[in-house]
Amino acid sequence: MPSITTVTLLRYDSIQHKAWAFTQMGRMLGWPLANPLAGTPGLRFGRLMGSGAGNGFGLRPNFSVYAFVGHWDDRASADRFFADHPWFQKTVARTCGRATFFLQATMTHGEWGGENPFTANREAYDPAQPVAVITRATIRTRKLPDFWRYVPQTSASVYDHPARILSIGVGEYPVFMQATFSLWTSGKAMQEFAYRSDHHKEVVRLTRERDWYKEEMFTRFAVLEYTGDWEGLVDFPIP
Repeated sequence: MPSITTVTLLRYDSIQHKAWAFTQMGRMLGWPLANPLAGTPGLRFGRLMGSGAGNGFGLRPNFSVYAFVGHWDDRASADRFFADHPWFQKTVARTCGRATFFLQATMTHGEWGGENPFTANREAYDPAQPVAVITRATIRTRKLPDFWRYVPQTSASVYDHPARILSIGVGEYPVFMQATFSLWTSGKAMQEFAYRSDHHKEVVRLTRERDWYKEEMFTRFAVLEYTGDWEGLVDFPIP
C-alpha cells in the first residue's frame, strides 16, 4: 500500500479548550513533556500547527483553529490513529468541528525541517480532478518586515479566486514559520491561478529577488477522501 498524507483541521470554541489546544503545540515539540505522538505506529512525519486571524494569514494568532499534518506508511496506519490513538481521542473530545483530508502526493519539491517527508506519485495526478496544496517556508529573520508587507495582498487574491474551495494559513511558530493548506476545484485551475495571478507572480518574483526564505517546500496532492464537517465544504467534489 502506498504512503498517504492527512490534513486534519480542528476547531475549538470554549476558552478552556482553546487553552488546551495551545499547550499541545508545545507538547509536539517536547515542551515540557514528551511528544504524545512519539512512537505512533506508521507515522513518518507529524506537525501540529496554529493558524492566523482573519482568513488564516494574519499576524495575530487565531486560537480557535489548528491543523495537524501527518504522513503515514499506509492508509491502515492513519485509520488506526484516528480511531484509537489516546491523544487524538482527547482532541476529538474538545473540538466543536473537525475535518480530515486523505491525500496522495503527486508532486513535491523543497524541504520541511531539513527534509522532504512526502513521496510523490506523479501517475496519481489528474489535472481535471480536485487537488490540495501544502506550501511551507521558514522566513529569514532579517527579511520578516519585507515579507509581511506583501502577504495580505497575496492571501486576499487566493481567497477571492473562484476555483479556490478552501485556503488557510498555518504554522508551527508565528511570524517566521509559515505554511498554507488549500483546496482547488482542479489541478488545472490551481495552475492557472499560479501562472496568471498578478499578485502571485509578483510574490514569486520578489521571493527570488529578495531571498526571503531560509527553507521552502511545495507539495501538490490528489484528494482521496474527505471526512468530517467544515464550513464551506458541504458539496466538496471528491472523485
